[in-house]
Amino acid sequence: MRISELSRRSGVPLPTIKYYVREGLLRPGELTSPNQAQYGEEHLRRLKLIRALIDVGDLSIAETRDVLASIDSPGKTLHETLGKAQHAVTPTLSADADEESLAVASREVEELVARRGWQVKPTSPAWGLLTQVLATFHALGQDDLAGLLDDYAEAAERLAEAEVACVLRRPDLESMLEGVVIGTVLGDSLLAALRRLAQANVSASASTKVPRAR
Repeated sequence: MRISELSRRSGVPLPTIKYYVREGLLRPGELTSPNQAQYGEEHLRRLKLIRALIDVGDLSIAETRDVLASIDSPGKTLHETLGKAQHAVTPTLSADADEESLAVASREVEELVARRGWQVKPTSPAWGLLTQVLATFHALGQDDLAGLLDDYAEAAERLAEAEVACVLRRPDLESMLEGVVIGTVLGDSLLAALRRLAQANVSASASTKVPRAR
């Protein structure tokens, strides 16, 4: 297909597609003449992935480039390759937590991992992110919320088992990697939305049981 059809089918404006090509997010089409190029279904699939990462996942162009690189340059094993994809989409948290809060949080994460027997390393970006989140809870005086760590972990473990099983049922490595990337980025948004809906529901139910002040 020509780039105009690629734009129509993908819903991505023509200038944006050319920008993605210049930025290395999208492979150029195959030249059929000095001024014409043909694009295939793989370009359409990649465009949809790019838009999902940028529009819904809220990743920057640079972050999106890193994610796509993790898909295009797989690791030595499936586990390593999937890990690279997840690593690229794990955010970092900029928070000013005091040293005491960080020390407490670091110990809590270590104990959690040991308690649940998780096969993860302290160098994992998610390990660092969890430590920062817990440290911020403590620094803000929200120790009771930090105390829900095992409840969060139990829910996350059940969800992770279902997600990994789903992705591993896919027929090829590329679609597995796409599933990890999209599932991680968009899954975060999906989980946040469902959590807020559930909170609203539980809050509404709880409010009917609390006597109103007169």
